[in-house]
Amino acid sequence: MKNLKNILLTLSCIAAAASTQAQRINREQLVKRHNVVVKAIDSLSSLSVGNGKFAYTVDATGMQTFPLKYERGVPLGTQSEWGWHSFKDTMNLKPEESLKDYMLNGRKVSYMVQLKTPERAKLATEWFRQNVHRLQLGNLGLLLTKKDGSEAKPSDIKNINQTLNLWTGEITSSFTFDGVPVKVTTVSHQQQDLLAFNIQSDLVKQGRLKVRLRFPFPTNEWADVATNYKNAGKHTSSLVKNGGQMAVIKHQLDTNAYYAELAWTGAATVKNVAAHDFVLTSKGGNTLQFSCLFSKTQQATLPAFAAVDANSIQNWKAFWMSGGAVDFAGSTDKRAKELERRVILSQYLTKIQCAGSQPPQETGLTYNSWYGKPHLEMHWWHGIHFALWGREQLLEKGMKWYDHVYENAVKIAKRQGYEGARWQKMTDPDGNESPSSVGALLIWQQPHYIYFAELAYRAHPDAKTLATYKKNVLATADFMASFPYYEKDKDRYILGKGVIPAQERYNAEDTFNPTYELQYWYWALQTAQQWRKRLGMQPNKKYDAVMQKLSALPQADGVYLATESAPDSYTNPKYKTDHPSVLGSLGMVPYNKRLDLGVMNKTFDLVWNTWDWQDTWGWDFPMVAMTAGRLGKPDKAVDALFMNIHTNIYLVNGHNYQDDRLRLYLPGNGGLLTAVAMMCAGWDGSKGENPGFPKDGSWKVKWEGLKKMP
Repeated sequence: MKNLKNILLTLSCIAAAASTQAQRINREQLVKRHNVVVKAIDSLSSLSVGNGKFAYTVDATGMQTFPLKYERGVPLGTQSEWGWHSFKDTMNLKPEESLKDYMLNGRKVSYMVQLKTPERAKLATEWFRQNVHRLQLGNLGLLLTKKDGSEAKPSDIKNINQTLNLWTGEITSSFTFDGVPVKVTTVSHQQQDLLAFNIQSDLVKQGRLKVRLRFPFPTNEWADVATNYKNAGKHTSSLVKNGGQMAVIKHQLDTNAYYAELAWTGAATVKNVAAHDFVLTSKGGNTLQFSCLFSKTQQATLPAFAAVDANSIQNWKAFWMSGGAVDFAGSTDKRAKELERRVILSQYLTKIQCAGSQPPQETGLTYNSWYGKPHLEMHWWHGIHFALWGREQLLEKGMKWYDHVYENAVKIAKRQGYEGARWQKMTDPDGNESPSSVGALLIWQQPHYIYFAELAYRAHPDAKTLATYKKNVLATADFMASFPYYEKDKDRYILGKGVIPAQERYNAEDTFNPTYELQYWYWALQTAQQWRKRLGMQPNKKYDAVMQKLSALPQADGVYLATESAPDSYTNPKYKTDHPSVLGSLGMVPYNKRLDLGVMNKTFDLVWNTWDWQDTWGWDFPMVAMTAGRLGKPDKAVDALFMNIHTNIYLVNGHNYQDDRLRLYLPGNGGLLTAVAMMCAGWDGSKGENPGFPKDGSWKVKWEGLKKMP
């Protein structure tokens, strides 16, 4: 009998394994059916290659041939994690000159804000917002000339057929110029900040197709789209090596310097034809293969095109075969194909733009927004989807940065009279604050680190994980426990005054107890106590005291208010714009007993029906979808992802368009991936398969490798 049971058990396991194997998704087929095809010069259809810490964006020629044509679309940028610059400070300005003291809860608290007076304070504010700024490393494009010697215009490029092969990371661009075919293959190395190209055309042999590398000057403005060719005398570019199938160009800006190295096969030369303008010319044949490395230091040799191409193919296959996958094939809902496209392209874009060792800026490695600086409240949207898609190592890579900036975070907390570490908002690679009249007073980035660490622990619940993140988890919680103010007359702790909620519509000096932040605060302190228990430590009494007496979630007329200090949350039109973050109290934060699901249901319906959705951002729609899912409204979850709002547009290249200022917005892509993972795999306490999708038969959802959301 025992043997029979063993045989039956074995057969059952074999059958289960066979069934699982039969259900496996054909990932190559899934990914390739969303390869991007471009047929025209279109400034919003540019494509990128990259590796998470370096990215290069091309026009329809496969290179950065027409940057001016694309500067108001998705620009042709070349950016890296390490490429930062600061102009010389000739006035010896100090960060503390942009500090302002606020009288909050009976004491002075200083914040780095945007001061207008006196003049020196204004200059300090501007300086520390603008410096450091991320660099556009160079324009690397084709130099095409007509028979009369004039340069090509965008309108001269005909018969365009460009494809981004998502499975391999290769961009293949075919077109004709003066009736002559041109084919360009573009790839990026996945470990080095290195590009490689294979260019085939009779124009190469004719000397009418060359490669051009130009170095733009930083704009020192909010945006930098790599087209500032002014100020040629304020920086230098020089050939420091030229010969032996290799050239090294040094670009010097003030005290910053970096190198662009070119290596090619066959006979070719590089000449400095004008200030900051270098041309690579082939000396024979109709093929030009070369590699280009951008780096802070010179390297001895560069891999050739074939090696870089093989590296791209191998590493992209490994990426797509790792972690999660979602297949909507067979769905009858007409939106399914588009959702699948957005999911695939968002994985590609976040891998090349957001998977480095620092939190990314909101426009990734394409062009500057907010001077190229990351916003830490956005790191949640940039990063947690990696863990939910089974690629937690990409989230954890960015978490190491918090160790680097820890001391600065401690200094901020100490300056303001708090314990622990207060994580920066608008910052730079070294964790310096940037003056911001909104950002400096946000607090919803504070619990993020605990959320990240908890996802890491769920992925590998061991002593090593606890040891790795212990210091920052506890320092985060120490700040969070010291920040709330105890109101003796009401015997409660409040958040504020002196806060701006995630919905950035409220005056900091008057605002307290924003609903989303209250709920997130409680969850993070509760989770920090769990970490203490895992570490063999006693519960922290201060954490418990704050949790026990933290203010209740504010409500009126049966719905949750955005913040207790705004009883007119839904009657003042101003307060029905921007992020409806009150819904994040459940969508982003796991349910706990402090929240009444009946009240949240009514709040959801009110927000859904009355919000000014035209004044929202790309991550708002995934957030609403997550809340709808947790409330058992799967129809609304899908509807939220497809709201017909301009900030919910996904371009042909997968970028989440916002407006003419933010033509791409990566928090929207990360939010979409987070919501879809949650809608498929569920969340702690969810029941049934694919709990975020309708059960009317219109959605056929097959997935693998996803993780439950907390």
